[in-house]
Amino acid sequence: MEISVIILCLILSAFFSGMEIAFISSNKIYLEIEKKQDNFISKILTKLTEKPSKFIAAMLIGNNIALVVYGFFMGALLMNMLDSLGFHFSDLLNLLIQTTLSTLLVLITAEFLPKVFFQIYANVLIRFFALPAYIFYVLFYFISTFLIWVSDFVLKKFFRTDGDQIQLFFSKVELGNYITEQMSSVEDDEEVDSEIQIFQNALEFSGVRARDIMSPRTELVAVELNDSIAELKELFIETGYSKVVIYQNSLDDIVGYVHSFDLFKKPESIQSVVIPVEFVPEAIYIKDVMNLLIKKRKSVAVVLDEHGGTSGIITVEDIVEELFGEIEDEHDSDEELIEKELENGSYIFSARFDVEYLNQAYKLSIPESDSYGTLGGFIVDFNNDIPLKGEVIVIGNYHFVIEEATNKKIELVKLTVKD
Repeated sequence: MEISVIILCLILSAFFSGMEIAFISSNKIYLEIEKKQDNFISKILTKLTEKPSKFIAAMLIGNNIALVVYGFFMGALLMNMLDSLGFHFSDLLNLLIQTTLSTLLVLITAEFLPKVFFQIYANVLIRFFALPAYIFYVLFYFISTFLIWVSDFVLKKFFRTDGDQIQLFFSKVELGNYITEQMSSVEDDEEVDSEIQIFQNALEFSGVRARDIMSPRTELVAVELNDSIAELKELFIETGYSKVVIYQNSLDDIVGYVHSFDLFKKPESIQSVVIPVEFVPEAIYIKDVMNLLIKKRKSVAVVLDEHGGTSGIITVEDIVEELFGEIEDEHDSDEELIEKELENGSYIFSARFDVEYLNQAYKLSIPESDSYGTLGGFIVDFNNDIPLKGEVIVIGNYHFVIEEATNKKIELVKLTVKD
């Protein structure tokens, strides 16, 4: 009988401790979505979360009652066990032994293990145990209400602070965690809902810098300020672009850009239709670039490196694509980036892939740095030069074979990770 009561008390204590930590650790957005479902469990969760402090108080009351009953029966059981084994100690030593053994058992079975387990699977377990939790919530309702009233009175009277407040908002971290969970649950052959993808992009938006999305200097389509209108017109026809960058002497001295619409005005010179651009550093956040472009009513910004030279350009369209995904039109190239895992553990990658993406997708642990963002940039940063086709580059345990390259950039590489 004593052992059964002790086991029951430990189970209840583990339940109350676990539900307390599960409620605190659970994703609030997940709970709100579950509460919107029209079923029995959703109604139970709505009742439990109406007043968070009352739920926590009910769990604490239940845990304390279980521990008091456990302590009473556990003490008697330990005393009988010591007597039956022929051990006779002083009252103080008996109390010390009982306290030590009882506390160790409680900490392991009813505190540490259940709290770790309930914290890891908080969202699932708080829904699974919603019904028994609600039974105890109702059972201890009046006691918890009285205790909350006392605590609120003390807080307002002596500490001049408000009592229990219901959280009416969700943190960015909670939203990010929920969306990450949804993204990770999608199979490789399934398409992610556009709404979820936009939310994911929006959460990462504030941490993206200009260098991460700019069109690099080597890919700029530009003409010199003193070139003829005919040359500019021919470039618009050849590329299909709506904007062309205008420079003076070199690409490090960009003076603006020309919109194809302005050619309908039949300008006499390029200089007469040049639209000024804004200049921003590589490290600036794109949200700040967007604010600047909107404020100045511009659509193009030149990204400068640490020496003041042109690193690339960034447009409003580039920033919008960071939120909503690639926006393709009839002039966009159909060229796709190549990523292929070979049977021998090697990989074929386009050099334009971000190092961060490859690390996440293939668990490669390639060093990341502010000096570069792409795989090609990583190789060039180490090699201090653009390698030739067929050249082998060894960086730590990463062996690269340059499959395709020009005198301006690396196109395709074969990567083998050596032990």
